[in-house]
Parts: sequence; structure tokens; C-alpha cells
Amino acid sequence: MLQQREGGAYAAVVGGVNIDIGGQSFQPLILSDSNPGRVRTSPGGVGRNIAHNLRLLGLPVRLIAAFGEDLYADVIRRSCREIGIDTEDAVTVPGEATSTYLYLADHTGEMHLAVSDMEICRFLTPDALEEKLPLLRAAGALVLDTNIPEETVRWLCTQADVPIFADPVSVSKAEKLRPVLASLHALKPNKLEAELLSGIRIADEHDLNRAADALLETGLQQVYITMGKEGVLAADGKKRVRLSALPEVPVNTTGCGDAFMAALVWAHFRGLDAAESARAGLAAAAIAMAARETVNPAMCEEKLLQKMKQPQ
Repeated sequence: MLQQREGGAYAAVVGGVNIDIGGQSFQPLILSDSNPGRVRTSPGGVGRNIAHNLRLLGLPVRLIAAFGEDLYADVIRRSCREIGIDTEDAVTVPGEATSTYLYLADHTGEMHLAVSDMEICRFLTPDALEEKLPLLRAAGALVLDTNIPEETVRWLCTQADVPIFADPVSVSKAEKLRPVLASLHALKPNKLEAELLSGIRIADEHDLNRAADALLETGLQQVYITMGKEGVLAADGKKRVRLSALPEVPVNTTGCGDAFMAALVWAHFRGLDAAESARAGLAAAAIAMAARETVNPAMCEEKLLQKMKQPQ
């Protein structure tokens, strides 16, 4: 039976929200040409997507993000209310546009190219979040993504005093986490982000383990190096486990990383170790890729537990 971890009853998420505009071609992509396909618009953003998955998994969530005063902000806030995400402590920035994420996927659902306009996140400064500290310190876990300013990442890691889960988001933004690795409870980098933060080029399994060792030596408590179809290496100070990805025909892989992170936080609240947390992450990623939406509306705790039982 899963146990509830002591601590705050909710997860706090500080990160990006935006409108996702995604195009998927009907046939293999042809560069420098017009590709017949389908375009969809939906609320997104790493922070918001993680919060959405957490709500579907049954956890209360407080989302702190930056919104403009525009139609996209209204759409995202309304969507959050409908699924039970609390945005009362979000920051509204007059005169600024809410973030937009534009991506292009091929006929298999694999994302090939994206443009992210998240300039509004620069307003999530320590001064703007100072009054949110009581809320953050009372949380059972804090999730942050690196769309927020580097100074805010450092400030949160010194002020929040709760288990912190960090998503590097991209190689270009992962550098923000280097000074705070020792303050993190869990880090979820992909292979390229792990190479950057560990300083080790990963060419084989030996290098993969060396990179995990280097990251743990910083004082980081748990690391989950994700490798798409090749699965994940999960490690903490006591043990490590290498797991394969669960078999699933991908419909859309865009939101897999966000689902993985949400499952790690869910597992933390349930008191699971790194190995079982990794299983939860892979199960959530498999569920996520089975839907056209960035967040699979079928995600739930029961489905996650069923997926976790599948052999690796």
C-alpha cells in the first residue's frame, strides 16, 4: 500500500505557462516547404503542464507563473480553474504578452522544431515572489523549471526550505541550475542536459553512470537521466537502477518529460524510493505519449499504477 509522506498537503510549481500552437504533418516532414497537416492550440508551458499532470494524479497544486493582460492569459487561467489548479498567487504583468510556444512535429508525433517566446518569465523575480514565501515553505514539494530567471532559481533554493524538484527544460537554460545542484532534492535532465551539468560526455553506459556520479557528488539527492526510447537511469546516494522505456506507439511525445516530472513528485508524496519513482516516471511518459494533447486527459493515479506494473 502506498504511504502518504509527511509535510505540506500540496505541491507548489514555479515556472512557465503559455499557449501551445502545435503543427503535425500528415506525412514525413519536408524542410523548406509547406507540409499538409493539422494545427492545434492549447494551454501549455512546462510549469503548467507539470501542474496539470499533478492534478490528474490527485495532488493539490499551487501554480505561480507570469501572465500578461491578454486573451491567452484568460484562456490559461480559465483552463486552470476547470481542472483545479490554484493560480491565485500568479503574477500579472500589465502591458506584457502571455508566453507562446510554437512547435512542429512529424507524422509520427516526434517534435522536430520549436520556438518559445517566454520573455514574460523575467518578471518572476525574487522581489515579485517575496510575499509568496509562506505558501512555498508550507508546500510538500516545490517544482521549478528554468524558464524563470537564474537569480530566482538561486533565491528559491536558499529560501524555500522544502524538497525541490528541478526540470532543466533545455540545454540553453540548464546552466541556471549548476550553482544550486546541492540544494535540489531531484533533478530530471535529458542526456544533453546531464552532459552539460556533469561535464561528462555520455557515449555509453559507463559514461552514463559517471555522469550520474558527478551530479550526485555535488550534493544533489536524486538524479533521473532520461533518454527517450532508451529509458532512464535513476540514482541516489544508496542505489541506482537502469530501466527501459515502456512499449507504447507514440502519438505525441511533446509532453512526456512534463508527465515524467509530475510522476516523480507524485511518487515523493507517496514515499517511494528512486527506483519506484523512475518506474512511475516512465509509466507517466508512456501514458502521455498515447494522446494527441500535450497532457493526456486520461492520466490518473489508477492508470499510472497499472502502467507501473508492466515489466521493464
